[in-house]
Amino acid sequence: MAEEIEYEALSSNAGLGANMLAGALAGITEHAVMFPIDSIKTRMQVFATSPAAVYSGIGNAFTRISSTEGMRALWRGVSSVIVGAGPAHAVHFGTYEAVKELAGGNTGEGSHFVATSVAGAASTIASDALMNPFDVIKQRMQMHNSGYRSLWHCASTVYRSEGISAFYVSYPTTLIMSVPFTAVQFTVYEELKQRLNPTGAYSPVTHVIAGGLAGGVAAGVTTPLDVAKTLLQTRGRSEDAEIRRSRGMLDAFRIIWQRDGMKGFIRGLSPRVLTFMPSNALCWLSYEFFKAAIRD
Repeated sequence: MAEEIEYEALSSNAGLGANMLAGALAGITEHAVMFPIDSIKTRMQVFATSPAAVYSGIGNAFTRISSTEGMRALWRGVSSVIVGAGPAHAVHFGTYEAVKELAGGNTGEGSHFVATSVAGAASTIASDALMNPFDVIKQRMQMHNSGYRSLWHCASTVYRSEGISAFYVSYPTTLIMSVPFTAVQFTVYEELKQRLNPTGAYSPVTHVIAGGLAGGVAAGVTTPLDVAKTLLQTRGRSEDAEIRRSRGMLDAFRIIWQRDGMKGFIRGLSPRVLTFMPSNALCWLSYEFFKAAIRD
């Protein structure tokens, strides 16, 4: 019988390349599988003027989109995620492992709260700089009657009509959201993983549970910022002049408050949490699996 791999006991210093490749494969897997739910989340967060683009919930959105636009509409924009998620997640996980090592997060026993939080935040700053334009393209294509034929058609149209700034107008908001999101996610994941699997033995169940719970908590906490980010990233397609003139997070918050009050800041909460719990579970499971396979 072959010797069983000590999954979590594998050296954490196997190399930046292994961590980046594992992260890229994990990212593509995560986003592709959960993309239809993410599309529903985007549509529920957009302040639509057409009654056909207003949805009462996940089930209502799924039924109406699939029946009136076809199932393919739920996958519109997935090409942007596939192209962008691989490199972005490679940078994300590569930076995370490198910074965690530098901060002493791989040494000794016990909690490494500071090291994992700093590493999680640093990884997000780097990966979001790469991913933000692809996320803008994705959300533009996910919208009701987007009209874009492909990733490149969308990118070129947005660039010609709005300039390069359209791809980064939401970057400050994305960072303000993603830094705490990632810090919470990584910290909760590492803490739960250590508590559920203190021996470090091969345990996919541990990664699924810890990853899913970490993703759900982080997604719920940062939903208000995600609503603001969606407003900024889709403003160019809006028929509302005030939304089209929005220039940053404060403008987005003001519009959301004026239009929908406090409940406006939790638009899309259910599909966001529903997306991140299984996707994070899958992402961490894939990442740890690929990391172990590459190192072996």
